[in-house]
Amino acid sequence: MQKIMLLGSGELGKEFVIAVKRLGQYVVAVDSYNDAPAQQVADEREVINMLDGAELDRIVAKHSPDLIVPEIEAIRTERFYDYEKQGIHVVPSAKAANFTMNRRAIRDLAAKELGLRTANYRYAGSLDTLKEAVASVGIPCVVKPLMSSSGKGQSVIKSKDDIEKSWNYAQTGKRGDQAEVIVEAFVNFHSEITLLTVTQQNGPTLFCPPIGHRQERGDYQESWQPAVIDEAHLQEAKEMAARVTEALTGAGIWGVEFFLADEGVYFSELSPRPHDTGMVTLAGTQNLSEFELHARAVLGLPIVEITQERSGASAVILADKEGSQPTFTGVEKVLSQPKTDIRLFGKPTTRPYRRMGVVLTYDRPDADVRQVKQRAIQLAKAVKVDTPGK
Repeated sequence: MQKIMLLGSGELGKEFVIAVKRLGQYVVAVDSYNDAPAQQVADEREVINMLDGAELDRIVAKHSPDLIVPEIEAIRTERFYDYEKQGIHVVPSAKAANFTMNRRAIRDLAAKELGLRTANYRYAGSLDTLKEAVASVGIPCVVKPLMSSSGKGQSVIKSKDDIEKSWNYAQTGKRGDQAEVIVEAFVNFHSEITLLTVTQQNGPTLFCPPIGHRQERGDYQESWQPAVIDEAHLQEAKEMAARVTEALTGAGIWGVEFFLADEGVYFSELSPRPHDTGMVTLAGTQNLSEFELHARAVLGLPIVEITQERSGASAVILADKEGSQPTFTGVEKVLSQPKTDIRLFGKPTTRPYRRMGVVLTYDRPDADVRQVKQRAIQLAKAVKVDTPGK
């Protein structure tokens, strides 16, 4: 048995904890608030500000974990290099965590060092330099904080009047204390996918069937697997994913995001951990869910193959106001339908657009995934979040 320290204890962390507990591991779940989803199923918990390096050092020294598994971006990731020197295994590696928590590092690695196709981009550290960057890449363009998650602080500039609004919005949505943003030229893509990529300690790199997804406000609303894409595009995406994950080093699952355009595949972003769009794998679309794959990879256990078992979809259940002690109606309606499941995350508080759960639907492997997706969307609308407390 190994002791795992999970940094960030949301719904993705919760499913990861369940997966490693089934493999006999011990988990300390850390978050900035108490009773976060993963803490509810872990062995121990800590509540700290993970951007406070001294606090991070304190709990690492207190628990002496064998592995540190980051689940979010808002962490003093530079401390990870010291933890590795102490003999602690950082997942997938200190280098990977530091590069991918910062959009500057990962984008420069992909575009400049590896030569992958990406959108034209610039950086800006002030409103004035943002105006210069927008003039360089052109309108429309996308503005994102260098550190954020789930689309927070991300916006589209459609005219010059939007520039100041986008700067202010990025500052409210950033994680940590970095004001700088990345400005990306708008790619005329026809679809986008997540290619879950698994690197192993002692085995080949494996790929899950591609996952399609749709976003609003920078956050995913539904995902489906498999996404129907051109075979040549899929091979190009696999080659890109293999190159960037090899450069970042380490074992685990990676959510590698791509835009698919007429001229080919564009590398977009990468997360060195289970991806929110990958919650569709909880519908049994694969022989192993993304969380089971991550658990095996970080523990050094073999993964022989990844096979598609079903077509499936996930659709989010969102809160619409602030509150506490949420309750749910419509769950019975969802579960009264065939080939359907649901996950409620157990978050103790709500706010507008906060993701509180997902509806999962599935069918045979050769079923029309569009119909499977539509069923998930309709059923998710039937679930309402009630927040009696404030």
